[in-house]
Amino acid sequence: MTLSNPLFCAIPAWLQTAIALSLFLIGAPLVMAIEEPSYRVVAQSEPFEIREYPPLIVAQVEVPGDLSEASSAGFRLIANYIFGNNISVRDGGLTTTEPAPEKIAMTVPVIAEGKGDQKMWLIQFVMPKQYTMDTLPKPNNPQVKLIPIGPQKIAVIRFTGFISDDKVQEKTAELMAWIKSRNALPLGNPRLARYNPPWSIPWMRRNEILIPIQ
Repeated sequence: MTLSNPLFCAIPAWLQTAIALSLFLIGAPLVMAIEEPSYRVVAQSEPFEIREYPPLIVAQVEVPGDLSEASSAGFRLIANYIFGNNISVRDGGLTTTEPAPEKIAMTVPVIAEGKGDQKMWLIQFVMPKQYTMDTLPKPNNPQVKLIPIGPQKIAVIRFTGFISDDKVQEKTAELMAWIKSRNALPLGNPRLARYNPPWSIPWMRRNEILIPIQ
């Protein structure tokens, strides 16, 4: 069953997300961990960290709605791309009359960044580090953009439990206060990073707020 199947589209959004994650987890070898971006911790004061990230590539969509609606819609769009709604560029380019799709490994976290009044959201998956802009499969859906991001210094607060607007605002305020206490300068919008499937036990969930700093 693909994410574009009409039967799949009739399933509630939260269940679509759960099924998509399940398919990835079932299809992956049990001995393999799901990849996350590498980084170096340069300062730490629990639950806060400052990390240095190397260059990376994200698959990104822009979707409307509140955080929950946008997260579900954005996840489905990018999952559709990495499940195979794409054109492979293996073997040096598009060399066949009917280019084959390519399945891309699932990564964590799923990142959400609000725009302006937060009626629009950027939803991102970080692409596996084995890829470059030249070797990543090309999305068939023009909503999915592949974007290279340069090295970043990121301030982070980690927390557990369910996500709500109030919880995100609370943790963002705590992180902003910590950044200010270090006389650092925020350089971008807060981003919500989630590492676990929606059925995960609340106290075992890993959530983070990320804010780029100077």
